[in-house]
Amino acid sequence: MQLLRGAIRTYAWGSRTAIPEFTGRPAPSAHPEAELWFGAHPGDPAVLATPSGGVSLLDAIAADPESQLGPAVREAFGDVLPFLVKLLAADEPLSLQAHPSARQAAEGFRYEERRGVPVNSPERNYRDPNHKPELLMALTDFHALAGFRPAARSVALMTALAVPALEPYIALLSETTDADGLRTVFTTWITLPQPDLDALIPSVLEAAVAYIRSGGVEFAAEARTLLELGERYPGDAGVLAAMLLNRISLAPGQAIFLPAGNLHAYLHGMGIEVMANSDNVLRGGLTPKHVDVPELLRILDFAPVSDVRVVTGTDGIETRYRTPASEFAASVLTLAGESIGHEVDAPSGHDGPQILVCMSGAVTAKAKSGQVSLTRGMAAWVPADDGLIRLQADEPSTVFRATVGL
Repeated sequence: MQLLRGAIRTYAWGSRTAIPEFTGRPAPSAHPEAELWFGAHPGDPAVLATPSGGVSLLDAIAADPESQLGPAVREAFGDVLPFLVKLLAADEPLSLQAHPSARQAAEGFRYEERRGVPVNSPERNYRDPNHKPELLMALTDFHALAGFRPAARSVALMTALAVPALEPYIALLSETTDADGLRTVFTTWITLPQPDLDALIPSVLEAAVAYIRSGGVEFAAEARTLLELGERYPGDAGVLAAMLLNRISLAPGQAIFLPAGNLHAYLHGMGIEVMANSDNVLRGGLTPKHVDVPELLRILDFAPVSDVRVVTGTDGIETRYRTPASEFAASVLTLAGESIGHEVDAPSGHDGPQILVCMSGAVTAKAKSGQVSLTRGMAAWVPADDGLIRLQADEPSTVFRATVGL
């Protein structure tokens, strides 16, 4: 077991205070800090603290995959860590995006490799051949758009806004099956010529203002989101797309799971993510970054979902977040701070690797290979060889734990 130093990613939508304050560094930071990666993705591997200096987790795994990953993980995923943990802090909305399935990612990666698109090119869609199911657990109040809502709910929202130009779309959603109607309306909006967007979006925003001023309650959050997106991305088709998506608010500790093809946009807040070890993103709007609408449309799942919140189950000190992902499993360990040691084994019945991130308090973690002390924002790497972990805290503390979901 060793301390794990994460890799910071700076994007314009990040926060100058959230991640620095969470990790105990001076704030504000020089640049908006959007993500802190704890993992072994080649794009930004975390660093293990060793007596002789820092060693990339990617290199440590490559040097001894058997002891670092364990035989079960190697058999299932090869000699790579199959999951990636991130702290995420959004002061502004992220792009309207989705992630490919495993088959789509492999095909897209091979296609761009054959075309000779550099992996670090801004025009690249597929930076690796992996899919990217992901779980986000809120650390603060967290707001997101996630998944197409049932068409009837979008009809109700657009009816409440009472924009004459939306009436053809209301009729279309009312007269067709959910997935077909959502596909047709979204495809129409995302491919509208700019003059048409410049005419339609202001009328929708004016209606959102009128709805809020009238004291409307049912769709108040959706109306405010339309105004926020319209202010930051005027003329962007993603503003219209927000009317088709579930608008979700999470309290700290609540989580959402996003499978392949789920259209989403994080709006505001701080959370901790665990996902398959991939950096593949297909964007459709709400961003100055590379947008590839045809490819996004190809990989989207238009089936509506009423909720993407994750069901949890608690066993002793551990609350598990249930997802179908095989690459990762996520849980939170809650210690009362009574200086009592708690033994924690790998949750899936196999000796796989683990990453621990202290979310509050202060924890001492012991394993076969050593001992580390963690405070808020610090992380530890637990190789497969360590197996059982013993945790102890002298004050109320919580630890996020990610491991392989086999």
